[in-house]
Amino acid sequence: MKKVDLLLIFVFSVVISACNTNKQPTKDSDKPTTEEIYLGQKPPGLVPELFAPDLIQNEHRQAEAAFTPDLKEFYFRRRGGTYKKNTLVVIQYKDNRWVESVVPPYAGEPFISPNGKKLHLGRKYRDRTDTGWSEIKSLGPMFDNEDLGIMRVSASANGTYVLDNYKSDAIWFSTIKDGMRQAPKMMDSVINIGKWTAHPFIAPDDSYLIWDSERETGSGKSDLFISFKQKNGSWGAAINLGDTINSEFADAYGSVSSDGKYFFFHRSYGGDTGDIFWVDAQFIEKLRRIK
Repeated sequence: MKKVDLLLIFVFSVVISACNTNKQPTKDSDKPTTEEIYLGQKPPGLVPELFAPDLIQNEHRQAEAAFTPDLKEFYFRRRGGTYKKNTLVVIQYKDNRWVESVVPPYAGEPFISPNGKKLHLGRKYRDRTDTGWSEIKSLGPMFDNEDLGIMRVSASANGTYVLDNYKSDAIWFSTIKDGMRQAPKMMDSVINIGKWTAHPFIAPDDSYLIWDSERETGSGKSDLFISFKQKNGSWGAAINLGDTINSEFADAYGSVSSDGKYFFFHRSYGGDTGDIFWVDAQFIEKLRRIK
């Protein structure tokens, strides 16, 4: 074989190799891999476990777990120790690692809308922008008034709001009708039973509602409950989530991850101490089948 032919073959091989190399996918430094999502934690089973104990659990009180739908940002509330007041904390995936920072000022308990475009903060909210979040805005006089003591607002994909009201110790709701936001109304007694009910989570498809309540028949200071929407649009009987999740302490602030895989909740031991737990959310479908 001539030297010219050998040279051409060599050059052709180098070009092909370079093309194949260029086609190799490169990792987005701001997008966690499958192994890195959920702060890189090993998924829990059917028994609740502390969430990210080496990253967020400390002598402070952590509560209100909320991931964005893309799982790149994790928001929660912290208080106690050096955090004299409620503080909104975010852990974001940047440059191939999780980075913690504070989101000032604190305006209310965090809940992220199913589409990720709105960060609810009680009677306030922020809109998603190209650079992060907008300035704090009001939900308007229908919600931002002295008659409603809102702590948490939860929203479904179709815009239904479910909110608590510490002034009535009850859970309320607000729907959209003919494109117009309706005034909030108190939910009926199938939900609002006990000394108080609070911190609701409405499923993205409106099919179930989770909240916490203090009742004489409960396991601890407060228990987590679930109700499933019936075919006629009413809510079914409240179901206690059981002693696998509820404990002798105060269990509250339930929420489900945007992918529907995990249930997060807070357990308070008294004072400014408490942790975030997570557990496989398949128990929800089991309860739905036996309701």
